[in-house]
Amino acid sequence: MFDLSPEHRKLQEIARGVADAVAPFADEADEYTEVHPEVRRLLRDSGLARHVVPAAYGGESDVLDPLAIAVVREALMASSAHLDSLFGMQGVGSYSLSAGGTEELKAHWLPKVASLDAIAGLALTEPDVGSDLRAVSTTLTVDGDELVVDGRKSFITNGGAADFYCTLVREGEGWSMVLVPGDAPGLSVEPGADLIAPHILGELSFDGVRVPPSHRLGEPGKAFSLMLQTLAVFRVTVAASAVGLAQAALEESLAHAQSREQFGKPLTELGAVSQKLAQSWTDVEAARAFVYRAAALAQADPLGHLDYSSMAKVHATEAAAAVVDRSMQTMGRFGLVRGSKIERLYRNARPLRVYEGATEVLLDSLARRMAKKGLR
Repeated sequence: MFDLSPEHRKLQEIARGVADAVAPFADEADEYTEVHPEVRRLLRDSGLARHVVPAAYGGESDVLDPLAIAVVREALMASSAHLDSLFGMQGVGSYSLSAGGTEELKAHWLPKVASLDAIAGLALTEPDVGSDLRAVSTTLTVDGDELVVDGRKSFITNGGAADFYCTLVREGEGWSMVLVPGDAPGLSVEPGADLIAPHILGELSFDGVRVPPSHRLGEPGKAFSLMLQTLAVFRVTVAASAVGLAQAALEESLAHAQSREQFGKPLTELGAVSQKLAQSWTDVEAARAFVYRAAALAQADPLGHLDYSSMAKVHATEAAAAVVDRSMQTMGRFGLVRGSKIERLYRNARPLRVYEGATEVLLDSLARRMAKKGLR
């Protein structure tokens, strides 16, 4: 078993404390399509968001620690998807700024991200563009001493709630990133689709949005390096969220099986049920070990170990789907009740296999890498 350091254990305790505080109203929070004020307050008071911002700008460490972020997300997701998303997106939404922003821009925004005084957003996908981000049509042009952004972004997490969006654009023959404040003239936001797992989601329209050149992130035409860096740090933390959800589903079904009798004995004494529980326990522990190892590797060299982060994401999210499905089956008709915790976990598990790299896209990429480089 991967052994967490004392520092990571302490961080885990803090995250579990926040998760426990949110648990009594997690059903309510997970239905929110805007920032839940009490979740935001609890997360702010915990100081956990400092772990997704560099120390120079109010964060916890000089270099972000993917294992620390993973440990936090595992604990938060076991309680509430809204809580996990609010924490995780502070990092995902701001990392392009941390890695490619000017000192002035970082000094203005990142301390606010760390304190949750500003909500971060990442605008990548478009109405006709999902995984194939090289096909984006939102454009950036230079007009005198201003950058002008035109186009649409779709299915954007924190859309409408974010104070800024790190936005992927087409610039000439390349792709660039630019920070667009949420209140920029010409930027309008409409509510996003009504998902099976409610989520802060928006559709963004950029109509001649003008920002100063200092809002450019990274080098012109080289945005994909920033995105790869973001994925290298945060993809494995989505896998950790899946572990937390799977653990919660297993605990829910185990409690049910221990308390309910059928045919004169507890459900846990029925072979088919006990085997499902044992298989789920095995899946959770295997996923956790994989995620922790991949996160530790990412700490040392995020880009060099992106393959492991991708594998961990595939393994953990697919395992979570299997565990929550078995858990519902174990609970029988009680698992089918609308509004129950297991139903909420079942719905929240499904998006994990799609965002930040759909299973099929990641497997295709891994297959190409394996064919090209082998297994060593």
